[in-house]
Amino acid sequence: MRQEEKSGGTEPDEAYCIGTDKEFPDLVIEVIVTSGSINKLELYRRLNVREVWFWRNDRFSIYHLREEIPLEFVSNCGYELITQSELLPGIDIDVLTECVKNPHLLAAAKDWRQNCRPT
Repeated sequence: MRQEEKSGGTEPDEAYCIGTDKEFPDLVIEVIVTSGSINKLELYRRLNVREVWFWRNDRFSIYHLREEIPLEFVSNCGYELITQSELLPGIDIDVLTECVKNPHLLAAAKDWRQNCRPT
């Protein structure tokens, strides 16, 4: 992605390949503190990144790339705003959000492990 950055690309805060390593990740996470917006979706669409998660104002916004770009997804560059990850369907976004907001890293990790155990 760094090579793409030189030609107008971007480098996310976090990037993950699901299953196998690839030239470009399946999932990127952007932390927006003061500036930035979903305008980066166009760059990620060109790289075929399947999901983009934005962390802003203490919550996640998750966008999933659709193969077809129906009219309702044009404003999001072909991404659909979704409430649950399609790449990681077992992740409870509400629990993850609360853990990320916890300033105590060990307590957050403990909460995450406790809440992610199969029932």
